[in-house]
Amino acid sequence: MQEAQTPSMSEAIRKSGLGIALFAVLAAAIIAVTQVNTKEQIAANQAEAAARALFEIYPATIDPDLYQHRINLESAALGHEEALDAFQAIVAGSVRGVILPVRTGEGYSGDIDLLVGINNDGSIAGVRVVSHRETPGLGDNIELSKSDWILSFNGKRRDGADDPRWAVKRDGGEFDQFTGATITPRAVVSATARALNYFEANRAVLLSPVTQTAGAES
Repeated sequence: MQEAQTPSMSEAIRKSGLGIALFAVLAAAIIAVTQVNTKEQIAANQAEAAARALFEIYPATIDPDLYQHRINLESAALGHEEALDAFQAIVAGSVRGVILPVRTGEGYSGDIDLLVGINNDGSIAGVRVVSHRETPGLGDNIELSKSDWILSFNGKRRDGADDPRWAVKRDGGEFDQFTGATITPRAVVSATARALNYFEANRAVLLSPVTQTAGAES
């Protein structure tokens, strides 16, 4: 009876290499699918947070159709690389205020996305953070769920582009910084001030009801 032949070393290596290659392809496919699904979920979560934040700034009792009252900013503005929509709170045919999407890259851990609500008299209606990667327990105090710091903007105005009050106290302004974290609140204050500057520069367009406006320039 003939004995079974022992596989050669080269054959064993070939089979082992093929198995590793197949595993690598499968792993890469799983990672790619996971990244796509994760990216879509993150985008959905951010959209949900933004929609919720809109009505925190201007409740549905003021304008139940706020989410539909969009005004295209036409060109990249307020820190974004692409054109985005602002939102108008409309009451009895007049614009009560606008909510501007703002991004700042000055956060401690990267971009911070905000919604800045500005009343038609130039005062702040409210500010909400919709996306950030700041340090938990420190920088994340910009979230309303973690701290009421973000409410300190309510009702504030800006007296010109050089108003010294629009800075954290460490820089001579009137906004509190966080213990152990100054960069994050400094970034949010600066971004909110920039939104007010944009509002003043585009006031006529932003305060024209959405059905009558062609968009705002950067």
